[in-house]
Amino acid sequence: MSEEKQEKQREKKKKTGKWSPQQRPGNFSWTSALLWLIVIALFYNWYMSGDGFTGSAEIEYSEFRKQLNNGNVERVRVQGDYIQGEFKSPQVLNISEDDTLQSKNFSTYIPSFGDDNLYAQLEKYDVAISARPESDYDWWYIVLITLPILFILFMGFMFYQRMKSQSQGIFNIGKSKAKLQEPEKQDTTFDDVAGLDNAKKELQEIIEFLKEPDRFKEIGAKLPKGLLMVGPPGTGKTLMAKAAAGEADVPFYSISGSDFMEMFVGVGAKRVRDMFEKAKKTSPSIIFIDEIDSIGRRRGAGLGGGHDEREQTLNQLLSELDGFEPTESVVVMAATNRPDILDKALLRPGRFDRRITVNLPKQSARHEILKIHAKGKPFAEDVDLEQIARSTPGFSGADLENLLNEASLYAGRNKRKEIVMDDIDQARDKVLMGLERDGITIDDDEKKMLAYHEAGHALVAAILPHSDPIHKVTIIPRGKAMGVTQQLPEKEKYIYKREYLLDRLAVIMGGRAAEDLIFETSTSGAQDDLKQVAKLSRKMVLDLGMSDRFGHVSFGSEEQEVFLGRDMSRQREYSDSTAREIDEEVQKISEEAFNRALNTLKENHEVLDKVANLLLQKEEISGKEVDELLEKSESDKTQ
Repeated sequence: MSEEKQEKQREKKKKTGKWSPQQRPGNFSWTSALLWLIVIALFYNWYMSGDGFTGSAEIEYSEFRKQLNNGNVERVRVQGDYIQGEFKSPQVLNISEDDTLQSKNFSTYIPSFGDDNLYAQLEKYDVAISARPESDYDWWYIVLITLPILFILFMGFMFYQRMKSQSQGIFNIGKSKAKLQEPEKQDTTFDDVAGLDNAKKELQEIIEFLKEPDRFKEIGAKLPKGLLMVGPPGTGKTLMAKAAAGEADVPFYSISGSDFMEMFVGVGAKRVRDMFEKAKKTSPSIIFIDEIDSIGRRRGAGLGGGHDEREQTLNQLLSELDGFEPTESVVVMAATNRPDILDKALLRPGRFDRRITVNLPKQSARHEILKIHAKGKPFAEDVDLEQIARSTPGFSGADLENLLNEASLYAGRNKRKEIVMDDIDQARDKVLMGLERDGITIDDDEKKMLAYHEAGHALVAAILPHSDPIHKVTIIPRGKAMGVTQQLPEKEKYIYKREYLLDRLAVIMGGRAAEDLIFETSTSGAQDDLKQVAKLSRKMVLDLGMSDRFGHVSFGSEEQEVFLGRDMSRQREYSDSTAREIDEEVQKISEEAFNRALNTLKENHEVLDKVANLLLQKEEISGKEVDELLEKSESDKTQ
């Protein structure tokens, strides 16, 4: 964030600063009120029970009669067999055998056999007499009985207040759950978002419109009502919405699509109305609905009919989008990673007018994202963020943040004060391949098979001209894999040639080919490899038109995600005889990939043995070591 922006926000907070709940004048706390009530009640009972005879000393009844006969008693209060009183002049009283006390106030008890002459003696010496009825209950007993009841009532009241504050009370069930962020509390701007330049350009127009609406209205322009951001998870859709609100300096309401849903039909629609009413009162403002597909799915299609609550909520949202007045500057932004299942009425012009595709970041954008997340983290000199960006194709912004956080944890675990490149490599392996599996005992035969399997992948990848370079080969079990051959592209690829895909199939088949060549058998370790080959070869035939038999024809993918809003009985767009030919072509491509990998390993049998033996010794080798073994073998052949 720029210094100018920070200074602007500081000035705004000074002018519009608000009291915190603890600092707010007149803030009422029910907990404090209850405690003070109990203290006051106890103090009042103690004070009233004294009736002015505070600090009275308990004396023997005979001492009381002695002082009475001496005319030294001024007044008494009688309650049953209990007497409290006050001497005319303080007396030194025997409290116990060892202790004495000089006191003016006293207390004592009438003996059980009574004293018939006491009242006559009190009148004789003109003693002021007060009396209270004998209580048939103990005040402390009442307190012990009442306190649990008060505590239960208090806890029930606090639970009700909490439900009410979270808009879950029975009277607030239709209230919107949208969280409001005031402009002075929004610190996120476009400076905090790396990459996504196209998205920033689209949002910049809306930001300028919210800042200066009159300038656009003079030329007849209307504020776009809705903006839909589409992209894979973790690419920064929510972050872009917050940054847009921070740049526009307007109130920002954020809510998830699932927050509208409730077990009662009609509640979601009421919450939509309440949210838009609040946004209109604080306009210009921005409403952001995350995961809008949870309420915006296609209506009235699929198995079992529609969902009344979801459809009513969607209908209300469509109505609100159409109901804006020209003077109401409210922009609705939404995000989803499933645009294919959204209702068409939601996407028509006049509602969500614009669609912004937020793709996975390319290498330069990943470098910028790493710079943002690297702030505040101490890195060693060997850490190269540009190299990390190159070695993380397909990572989203959230993945990159997680990568650096995992690297920090590795450095802390090893008691280092700086993050080194090895920490980042371990973190990347953990993110891509999972944790190392401890407690697995592999015998020598299985370990040898595993080493040759991975050596087969690595050697085919190192030899074929169109395959990606090898980064690392390991036979350390990680996640569900017993071993991994990791390849990293030299640059971003947006278009894949047929030669590249065929080389990729051969590399995947390299493990099964090595098993067949060395051990003349096949193992279950190639299960995932075979699935990848089947998936890629079928895609080449069905979608990409890369088969010799069918040529440049696309039959449509069979791997679309199932969604109940669509017809699950959708038929294929080709006949059964064509489907049989497709299966044969897929099998042919897979067999050619296997034979190509097998022939490559036969021609380099000696290098295969060396790579496998090196893996058995070190368990993990780099792609550079594989290339050196291959280069050395080729130089020996030429000599």
